[in-house]
Amino acid sequence: MTQRFPKLFLLLLAVLLTLNLVQAAFTELIYDEAYYWYYAQNMDWGYFDHPSMVALMIKISSLFFSGELGVRFMSCLLSVGTYVLLWELVDHPKKKEYVIHFFLLVFSMTLMNAYGFFTLPDTPLLFFTALFLLLYKRFLTNSSFWITLLLGLTMAALMYSKYHAALVILFVFLSNIKLATQWQAWLAVGVALLCYSPHFLWLFEHDFVSIRYHLYERPNQAYSFEKFTLGYLVNLVAIFGLLFYWVCLSLIKSKETDRFSKALRYLTYGVIIFFFISSFNRRVQTQWIIIISIPMAIIAFRHLIENGKSRKWMYRIGIVSALLLLYARAWLMYQPLLPILYEAHGNKAWVANLHQQVGDVPVVFENSYRQSPMYEFYTGNPTFSLNNSFYRKNQYSIDGSEERIRGKKVLYVSKYRKSGDVQFPDQENTIYYGIFMDNFNSYRKLQGIVEKRDGGDTWELKVYNPYSFDISLDSLDYSVAYTDDYKKVREAMTLRTQPVYPEVKLLKSKDTVFYNFQLPLPQKMQNPGYFRVGIAKKGLLPGLNGIPIKLKP
Repeated sequence: MTQRFPKLFLLLLAVLLTLNLVQAAFTELIYDEAYYWYYAQNMDWGYFDHPSMVALMIKISSLFFSGELGVRFMSCLLSVGTYVLLWELVDHPKKKEYVIHFFLLVFSMTLMNAYGFFTLPDTPLLFFTALFLLLYKRFLTNSSFWITLLLGLTMAALMYSKYHAALVILFVFLSNIKLATQWQAWLAVGVALLCYSPHFLWLFEHDFVSIRYHLYERPNQAYSFEKFTLGYLVNLVAIFGLLFYWVCLSLIKSKETDRFSKALRYLTYGVIIFFFISSFNRRVQTQWIIIISIPMAIIAFRHLIENGKSRKWMYRIGIVSALLLLYARAWLMYQPLLPILYEAHGNKAWVANLHQQVGDVPVVFENSYRQSPMYEFYTGNPTFSLNNSFYRKNQYSIDGSEERIRGKKVLYVSKYRKSGDVQFPDQENTIYYGIFMDNFNSYRKLQGIVEKRDGGDTWELKVYNPYSFDISLDSLDYSVAYTDDYKKVREAMTLRTQPVYPEVKLLKSKDTVFYNFQLPLPQKMQNPGYFRVGIAKKGLLPGLNGIPIKLKP
């Protein structure tokens, strides 16, 4: 063990694990973590935004700990596991002389540092990317049955972590197209597909809701060089922090000495180019390109070992970077260290404030898949995010959480209200108001299917009831939301419908009613790009019951 891993390496690894565990236990959840914690309360093979690996990590963590550490424990373990895998991936006779340099290099990569304790889909993505590369490296010299099997299992784990993992597999394959002639490679793919088939089935059963949202329904905006392309380039710098210049230099000077080195370069350049092209269509989020941290850590460490000048500067800047990141991590636990507020600050306070006022009454948050799970995590009380046509779909749109508050007295919270029975500030001192509602009901899962009738300006609306109970048609209102070409809602109007069968007064369970309608002319916007139909129980805003329908040819 000490031959492969020097004592100094194991010591620093133990220090890192301890640091991450303390950080995980004493840093409040961020909103995305609360949302993924909510995933884990009902384990499934898929979720609205992501596959199920992040939920599995949280579920396992909760078996050992409660509170924040019960969300993050597995992230701490996978993080140190990633360091171990990266060390194994570097074959160099002198690497044991530069253990401290290795830790400074990897620790200074800002997002890899953060994902050492935060539980997000990118945490397992980084670990399984490193494991995939290690197994691929061994596969190149020994394509035995067990290596092949493990390679297939790891590819499945990659895809269960995040859909972007497909890029890892794709670019490694493109670096060695001869893999297509090896039956062992096809066996690995077969194992991966077999293990991933439960998620494929989940997607099928949920009408490919995740794919449809990410590819077609997600709002966008008009292209801006500063926000899109320049923002993407800034994100590239942010991933590597103060060491960006030397990490970038190591990539430029790296050489393809073997098929594995070629795979590292293909993966790095492939991801960079893919998202650079994407930046001309939509804003690229920083975490989307985090996977290049793994091949770049290997390339940069090799360069550091072999280049004395770069090694000296990377060591010096690495120390500065590590000190700054340690201070930032302390700030995450104790906000007064910096005059900046982050989403990990103040959540317990606003939750406690609201909970003190409402007690055990369930809370319905309007358009907030962020606040809803955060409140439930810190109180244990059921919540619901009631998404309307001005927001977007999320896990609350497809799961059974609506039934937890149906027919009950609830507090309905909206940031759009100017008064209410209850008020509370969030951590940024934005004031929210809530009103108590008795016998709460909503019908967000009603499906509005719109088709154009042949000729004229008449459309047909089919309203399908997926619930196990009947719904009075007199209790429903219909609306239309007009969006721009980027699916951003700009105007919402009442939709006047004509029932095809006027005598029908009840929408029975698992049944459909039919309407005809003509689109009202928008009053505030010209030339809308899309429209979508919304349905609401009277007194509530309309939901996201239909898909965006293109108006322009």
